[in-house]
Amino acid sequence: MSKRPLTAATPAEPGDRVRLTAEFERTQLLGILFGEFDRNLVAIENRLGVYISARGNRVQIEGEAEAAARARDVLTDLYDRIEKGQEVDAGMVDGVIAMSAQPTLDGIIRHDKDEAPPVMIRTRKKTIVPRAPSQVPYMQALARDDVIFALGPAGTGKTYLAVAQAVAQLITGSVQRLILSRPAVEAGEKLGFLPGDMKEKVDPYLRPLYDALHDCLPAEQVERRIASGEIEIAPLAFMRGRTLADAFIILDEAQNTTIPQMKMFLTRFGMNSRMVICGDPKQVDLPVPATSGLADAVARLEGLEGINVSRFTSADVVRHPIVGRIVEAYEGPGS
Repeated sequence: MSKRPLTAATPAEPGDRVRLTAEFERTQLLGILFGEFDRNLVAIENRLGVYISARGNRVQIEGEAEAAARARDVLTDLYDRIEKGQEVDAGMVDGVIAMSAQPTLDGIIRHDKDEAPPVMIRTRKKTIVPRAPSQVPYMQALARDDVIFALGPAGTGKTYLAVAQAVAQLITGSVQRLILSRPAVEAGEKLGFLPGDMKEKVDPYLRPLYDALHDCLPAEQVERRIASGEIEIAPLAFMRGRTLADAFIILDEAQNTTIPQMKMFLTRFGMNSRMVICGDPKQVDLPVPATSGLADAVARLEGLEGINVSRFTSADVVRHPIVGRIVEAYEGPGS
């Protein structure tokens, strides 16, 4: 159980340097909080421009008033997550740092430690909470809306969160099947002939979906549910002629669908189902990018009841911070 950090004795003006103190009761958790070789503290120092020192169960933070307060809130939030048994890795640290700059998310970042976070997804292997401000409304939409379009660059959690929500609903029995699909389009490369049966031919295209599944479910459960048909992973062409009821359906890399393919996919929607369509409109690998079914569908359907459009930018990337900088560089002037 953590104690809320002590604040500076006098109100600080913007730009003033202050020293804040955070005190934590369970010293055995501080090794996890600080990270191996204090890497979590170093990440906070580098991102926020503060200096952090620890002695016993007390942590001192020195820096400009706003940055020091953010660093204190980040440490307290991470400690509360560790107390609840959540895994704290580099991505979690970066996400909490990013969200600490959002005053409107006070209830998400600094929720009462005895209460569950307002937005979360529980799976067999982990509890997933937002790592970026944009993920909050997206996760809410995943639990609420019938059809969700998730648009934005790689690394923003579009597909991962959709798979996690789908697994959570499958576990609770809200849906009976989980269907994951991608168009089998090469990303600017000609792979030529692929040996093997149909599964072996399409698996390379669907590997990111397998990775997300294994992060949410034990491997034996993934294989068992695939064998029983509860989880189906198939290329988009296999959706034609079907009605998908009692299912959570995810279409990944949707920017590489044609307009007829997208219409075909959307009209597979059945009773008690939910669809999530993920893609980056700026990464179209079709011979004629203007024919992308994703952009066409969003233009036609945005604003209709039951349809949500969540947009992400490079600022929402929750992988290594350098991924966000790379995306910005490619999307900048002259790109």
